[in-house]
Amino acid sequence: MSLYVGNLSYDVTREDLERVFAEYGDVKRVSLPTDRETGRPRGFAFVDMAAETQEDSIIESLDGAEWMGREMRVNKARPRDDARSGGGGGGNGGNYRRTGF
Repeated sequence: MSLYVGNLSYDVTREDLERVFAEYGDVKRVSLPTDRETGRPRGFAFVDMAAETQEDSIIESLDGAEWMGREMRVNKARPRDDARSGGGGGGNGGNYRRTGF
């Protein structure tokens, strides 16, 4: 089970997240994306838990909870959508026609 955790402090670490989520079960993995230029966390993370049965209780307990001076957002992570992650572009030049020349 994978959870999206948003509105995080930029000072948060993987260890911080592991400690908080370990109170609700076994944490398999924490992914904390960072900004390419600054190396600083981007304000969100993905936490993978061992048991899916814990998902609803974790969301109920932590979504909206204040932590590190911010109101955390916790919900089920959605699978990555290839159409959204492809960078757009319109394909075939966007199929636009120029008129009025």
